[in-house]
Amino acid sequence: MKKVIPVSNKKELANFIDFPHELHKNDPNYVPELFIAQRDILTTHPFHKHSSLQTFLAYDGDKIVGRICAILNNNHNKFNGTNDGFFGFFDCINDQETANLLINTAIDWLKEKKVVKIIGPVNPSTNETCGLLIKGFDSPPMVMMTYNPPYYVDLLEKAGFKKQVDLLAWHWDKTSYNDKSVQLLDKLQDRLKRSDVLIRKVNLKKFKEEAAALREVYNTAWDKNMGFFPMTNEEFDYTAKDLKMILDPDFCLLAEQHGKIVGFGVAIPDVNQVLIKIKKGRLLPTGLFKLLFGKSKIKGIRIMLLGVIDGYRKMGIEAVLYGNIIKEYRRKGLEYAEASWTLEHNDMVNRAIEAIGGDQYKTYRLYEKAI
Repeated sequence: MKKVIPVSNKKELANFIDFPHELHKNDPNYVPELFIAQRDILTTHPFHKHSSLQTFLAYDGDKIVGRICAILNNNHNKFNGTNDGFFGFFDCINDQETANLLINTAIDWLKEKKVVKIIGPVNPSTNETCGLLIKGFDSPPMVMMTYNPPYYVDLLEKAGFKKQVDLLAWHWDKTSYNDKSVQLLDKLQDRLKRSDVLIRKVNLKKFKEEAAALREVYNTAWDKNMGFFPMTNEEFDYTAKDLKMILDPDFCLLAEQHGKIVGFGVAIPDVNQVLIKIKKGRLLPTGLFKLLFGKSKIKGIRIMLLGVIDGYRKMGIEAVLYGNIIKEYRRKGLEYAEASWTLEHNDMVNRAIEAIGGDQYKTYRLYEKAI
C-alpha cells in the first residue's frame, strides 16, 4: 500500500535528503548533494523568510519510493504579478502511480494557497538549481546543476505536465576555442575600449563592496527572463559567501564603465569531480579530506553567472566575458568548461556562445501544469 506523508521531524528530513543516494546508487553519473547544504536550503536559507515549502515522502509499505517538495514563492508571484506554485526536489522510482501520488500531494498543498499553476522542478527557485534534464544523460552534471535519469521525463509528462521553457548548457573542450574565436574576442575588446568599457578581475580584498555591486547588476540583468525574481540582499549574500570559498578571481570578471559595473561573468571550479566520490554527501569522517585534496585535481569550470544590464547589451560584452573566461581556462591547462544555463530564446547570448565555439550539449526543462 503506497502512501505519502509530510516530512515533520529531523529523521524524516534526513531520509528525504538521503533518498536519491539509494535510488541512484548504481548510476555512474549521479553526484550526491552535500547533506549539510541540502539541509540548510530546506530549513534555514533566507528563502524561508519570504516564502514557504513543504517536503513529502512516498512509501510503499516501509520503503521510501519517492520524494517531492511543494513550494509557494511569494517573491516570485509578487514580482511577476502571478499566482504560481512550484515543485522541486523530485525523485521517484520508475512507477507512474508513485509519481502521480507525489505530484497530486504537492498540488493539494498548493491548492490551499490558492495558486492556479504548478511549475518545476526548482530547488527551491530559479535562483538555485532547477530544471529537469532531458538531453545529455551520458555525463555527470556540473557543479550546482541538476541530474536525473531519462524516465523522469515520462513520469512528469504522463502526469500532465507540459513544457514551459528549456534551459541550455554549453560545453567547450581543449580544442573547441580556436584562432577564429580569439580573433573575434580581440576585435570585440578593442570596440569596448573605445566605449570606455573595461574588463577586470574581482577584487577579493574588497569582496563585500564588489558583491553589493554585483547584486545590483544581477537583479536588473535578469529582470525580463521568464520566471526570474530578484534575490533579497540576504539571499545574494548567502550565495556569495558560499561561492567565495571556491572562487578563483581569474574566473570572476567585471565589465566596468567609468567606475560603474555594467556586467559580470563568474565561473567556479567543477567540484562535482570531487563530490561524486563523497558517499551520501557526508563531509565527515572522510569526505572533507576528499574535498580538500581533490580540489587541486579539478580539470573543469562552470560559467554559472553572466549578466549585462539593459543599455549595455548588443555591445559584445557577453561574448568578451565568456571569451576571456574560456581563454583563461585554456591558459591554466584545464580540460573542459560549461556555460549554464541560458534560456533557449535568449538569442543574443546563445549566438555569442556559439561564436566562441560553445557546443549545446545538455538541455534542462521547466514544466508547468494548470491546477
